[in-house]
This record gives sequence, C-alpha cells and structure tokens, in this order.
Amino acid sequence: MSDRVDTLPEVTVRIPTILRSYTGGASAVTAAGATVGDVLLAVELAHPGIRARLIDESGALRRFVNIYVDDDDIRFGDGLDTRASSGAILSIIPAVAGG
Repeated sequence: MSDRVDTLPEVTVRIPTILRSYTGGASAVTAAGATVGDVLLAVELAHPGIRARLIDESGALRRFVNIYVDDDDIRFGDGLDTRASSGAILSIIPAVAGG
C-alpha cells in the first residue's frame, strides 16, 4: 500500500480591487482545484459571496468578467473546465467600459 496522497493543484488567485471586500482586502488568495471552476468554488467556500459576482445563474462565466490562467484567457480554451496546475496564477479581470 502506498503512502502517496494525490493533492489538488494549488494556485494563486489575483483578486481585483472591486472584489476585495469579499477577501478581507486581500489582493490574492490561494485555492486548490483541478479546474478553474473548482478553484472558484474553493475561493467561494473560503470567501462567501464572491462566486456570484463571477458566475451567473446558469453556471457560466459572467460576460463582463475575464479570467486568465497565467497568460491564457479561459474563454479561448476550455472555459471553467480549463485545467489548473500547481503554481499557476489565476487572474480575475473585470471588463472596463467607458469612453
């Protein structure tokens, strides 16, 4: 029998200023998960209320929110099913409008 324990990848999640009230002012938090969706669920469990600002009622990423894993926009990959890897940086970037 092996003593090996499989662990979920742990990533750093960068929190934009507008959502820092959910994280006690922290600009970054760590969370573990196999996918971006799993990571966001872990962030929600630690910081209730934040996920509703990112994910709509149907479970899709809100259209005014962009999420990058390292330098890759998840909208051009597998979306919330994008795989997470240990040490990755997940950046939440709210869309900015104006003129």
